[in-house]
Amino acid sequence: MDGTSFVDGNELAGAFRELFAVDVTSARGTCVACGQAGEVARAHVYDRGPGLVARCPGCDAVLMRLVRATDRAWLDLRGVTCLEFALP
Repeated sequence: MDGTSFVDGNELAGAFRELFAVDVTSARGTCVACGQAGEVARAHVYDRGPGLVARCPGCDAVLMRLVRATDRAWLDLRGVTCLEFALP
């Protein structure tokens, strides 16, 4: 290490609470596969399986997956390079 100090991941709690308290469908995402950017609401969502799968409207690559159980949820965002949120 270069001597830079750090804190643990709990430091992200406040920032994430602010981001995930907004309507995520209005966030802009960028597809890893084709680079198309657009609102999450524009994704093609498939809901026939055990969870939700969002695909890019441009190239049909998987953007994200969401699976819920009674006491937890799994969110996979590996198909999105970033999500851009407008803050209030």
